[in-house]
Amino acid sequence: MTELLPETLIYWLQDWLPLLMAGSLAVLLFSGYPVALVLSLIGLAFAGIGMALDLLSVLEITNITARMYGSVGESLLYPSVPMLIFMGLMMERSGVARELLVCLQVVLRRVPGSLAIAVAFLGIILAPSAGLIGASVATIALIALPTMLDRGYDPAFAAGAVAGAGTLGIIFPPAIMLFFLADLLGVRMGTMFLAPVLPVAVLLGLYVLYFLARGVLTPRAAPSLDIPDMPWSSLLAYVARSLALPVALIALVLGSIVAGIATPTQSSAVGAAGSVLLTVANRSLSRTMLREVLERTVSVTAMVFFVVIGASVFSYTFRSIGGDDLIVDLLGATGLGAWWMLSMILAVIFLLGFIIDWIEIALITLPIFYPILESLDFGDRFETPEQTFAWIAVMIAINLQTSFLTPPFGFALFFLKGSAPPKVDMGTIYRGIVPFVLIQVAVLGLVMAFPALALWLPGAVFD
Repeated sequence: MTELLPETLIYWLQDWLPLLMAGSLAVLLFSGYPVALVLSLIGLAFAGIGMALDLLSVLEITNITARMYGSVGESLLYPSVPMLIFMGLMMERSGVARELLVCLQVVLRRVPGSLAIAVAFLGIILAPSAGLIGASVATIALIALPTMLDRGYDPAFAAGAVAGAGTLGIIFPPAIMLFFLADLLGVRMGTMFLAPVLPVAVLLGLYVLYFLARGVLTPRAAPSLDIPDMPWSSLLAYVARSLALPVALIALVLGSIVAGIATPTQSSAVGAAGSVLLTVANRSLSRTMLREVLERTVSVTAMVFFVVIGASVFSYTFRSIGGDDLIVDLLGATGLGAWWMLSMILAVIFLLGFIIDWIEIALITLPIFYPILESLDFGDRFETPEQTFAWIAVMIAINLQTSFLTPPFGFALFFLKGSAPPKVDMGTIYRGIVPFVLIQVAVLGLVMAFPALALWLPGAVFD
């Protein structure tokens, strides 16, 4: 076949085929076809072109099927994914999440902006259900937004609080994103779970300060809750019943992994079983509800692993035709230092967050950028490569969360609109989200300037 093409064109195609492959992906992502299908077809098509141009051998082509199986079947972390999805969906569908919101309202009833603060904490507690950004934001919106509007909250403020809270869970352990970042960047699961804790605590603290300020300065935007007082004994019993058990379950999953008592798969299995027991305790377990949760778990899990397989085909072909070397050479030719190079990579990931979810971004970009990230020299700031990658992983997570919130294309904003009452339009959502984006950017800058925010807790636990 190559005999039909001019020799100059053949050489040009051999040199620039990876960029043509990346460009094809950028175009076809807007085609409306499933991302997993686009990744698979582009990977297979360019594998055929690469073989025609003598960039790939027949053996390398046949290895694609082994790569597809290995991308899913050989990972020790991936069996955790369906069980965490099941755990989150069970907590959502059983009414546990709604009960948590009511409980937090009662506990915080005397605090200005208490309902918004309760929603932020709810986003953290529901971290296991934060598999995909759409599901996370939609869950919080359906549970909290009508309540906030009924309580007289300003629609823009309420929409911003719900969007911010809905994205908090995707970066707080045991969120599924952290499993994938740990696997792709070679970070121990315990380290990956502990690294985001302090940055998310700072993020949550700034959210709460903003809610308090709005509650004090503009009480009409965040009115106080008219909830009668309860005797301390009744309040403690209510909190223990509604809040303590879900928090204890999440702490058990997180703590067993960090302490090395159980593997991620074992811990997620305990979490899944515990969520069923919580549902039984909440007297909301039914055959219909269990069937819906199982069907949704299978659907989301299939989608996730379809993307994993598609991304593995794409990344295998991209690397095999010289994509890694080309990207390294192009970025190296810019002469940028390590900090500018890292900022450029974060900017690319941020922009991708406007059009695809985090799982596609992680599976597509991180295998490509890994050699570049591995070569960056940040001086004596880090003692081990794992520390460097744990810090980078936390920044990638916060960066993606910020992207999902940033108007006009933030993913979370469109999912929020789809779950919001008619009176909450996109303009209202855009106005409400701006303070949260500024908070996100500030925390991302803090983590970049002070890596100890991400590394102190893992170091204190494991060193």
